[in-house]
Amino acid sequence: MGRYLHTMIRVYNLEKSLAFYACLGMKQIRRKDVPEGKYTLVYIGFGSNSQREAEIELTYNWDQTSPYEMGTGFGHLAIGVNDVTETVNSMRKAGGKVTREPGPVQFGTTIIAFVEDPDGYKIELIQIDSFNS
Repeated sequence: MGRYLHTMIRVYNLEKSLAFYACLGMKQIRRKDVPEGKYTLVYIGFGSNSQREAEIELTYNWDQTSPYEMGTGFGHLAIGVNDVTETVNSMRKAGGKVTREPGPVQFGTTIIAFVEDPDGYKIELIQIDSFNS
């Protein structure tokens, strides 16, 4: 039996991306600098990840000279939070881009919002106590 390990996204500015995900409560779990390949991998998640939950792998290519383009197949990452409105307000104060204000999903009661990370990746914030699969 397998298990889901991580999602990899390429980032243009590693420090800016780490600051963004820190606003969501995510922390660096491990980091690997690969000088011969001219890249850095930073795995982020919640806490120490002792529960072995899926992580996000931020891949930073040292010689990337311009931001990456979004592919047409990528949708979004989803992160559960205790209070969507509070999280959005915190992210907005930190300069984050909010693309959908907090509120219930259409035809439902789950509270969500959407934000974009510094590279334009869409992040859906889902209020944990309103999430009904």
